[in-house]
Amino acid sequence: MTEPLALYVHWPFCVSKCPYCDFNSHVRESVDQAVWRDALLADLRHEAALLAGRRVSSIFFGGGTPSLMPPATVAAVIAEAAALWGLTDDCEITLEANPNSVEVAAFADLAAAGVNRVSIGVQSFDPQVLEFLGRAHSGDEARRAIAAAQAHFRRASFDLIYARPGQGLADWERELADALGFGTGHLSLYQLTIEPGTRFATLAAKGELVLPDGDAAADLFDATQAMTRAAGLPRYEVSNHARPGEESRHNLTYWRYGDYAGVGPGAHGRRLAQATERHKKPENFIAAVERNGHGLKVETGLPPHERATEAMLMGLRLTEGIDLARIEARSGLGRAAFVDADAVARLAGQGLMQQTGDRLGVTDDGILLLDSILSEVVRTG
Repeated sequence: MTEPLALYVHWPFCVSKCPYCDFNSHVRESVDQAVWRDALLADLRHEAALLAGRRVSSIFFGGGTPSLMPPATVAAVIAEAAALWGLTDDCEITLEANPNSVEVAAFADLAAAGVNRVSIGVQSFDPQVLEFLGRAHSGDEARRAIAAAQAHFRRASFDLIYARPGQGLADWERELADALGFGTGHLSLYQLTIEPGTRFATLAAKGELVLPDGDAAADLFDATQAMTRAAGLPRYEVSNHARPGEESRHNLTYWRYGDYAGVGPGAHGRRLAQATERHKKPENFIAAVERNGHGLKVETGLPPHERATEAMLMGLRLTEGIDLARIEARSGLGRAAFVDADAVARLAGQGLMQQTGDRLGVTDDGILLLDSILSEVVRTG
């Protein structure tokens, strides 16, 4: 049986650019909504022609700030995907949103358009932290947005950023307890990282922004695991926590190395043993669609070994780990080509990995050492 397909739709526009963000986001004074709706639908049709016979099990509107999309455009994309592929009965349709009041006001219309899950970029409830992060909402707006999301959508999640400069353990525990009190079935909890090309990278290079050291960050991570587990939202991926059954199905497709079509500016996809990437700059994307009928910039064949190692690198982020037999079947390679069995045995003896039959995973003790573990276990050449 053919596995279902995931669909990612990128909306590139934001009200402002956050200093930590390295996503493909752009600030524009005006957006021609009709042009953008037609371009996204054209890009979608191109992917559907190449992926016939599949059903879509999840749609994810990411950005940028997709809650700035007109609900009619969201509805048109969902309807087109349903017409071209068909949606599974339990199709998860997620839209990322900011807590600004003007965006929250559209929640009812977005739900009517077909969105059934929302992921809110809260990041913090503290006004000083929000200012530091360059966020355009207040703590009160964030609280109201979560309540509105729970009222309008079947499922809701929100993001927080921790391990910030000067943040102590007790401060984070209070903030996380507050977040858990909302009772959402999913939380994404990210340690602040310095991404190249961002304003925070410039400040860090000058010594004006210093993150907690490794030991402090580890203490914050351990506290996060204990508190979310006690609240019934255990970690299922490095930074993602969910009540069992409320994991992000769309993101699980990425981490399990399933096929997904990516449309919209800068969107990446993995389909038919190919990696795809759209033009990033909005104007270049529109020009490409007008010229070619799609926004593709790069379409590259992925050799079997690259597919296998990508599946390893993504899948070992998950608490469930990876299915080595599945990777063998999808790549056509034996596991000896992409797994260092001696390294696995050594790390398992240290309590950092575990293997049961074809299932291989990183333990709770090993997850903070994930990058080092991957460098030892994954055969990249």
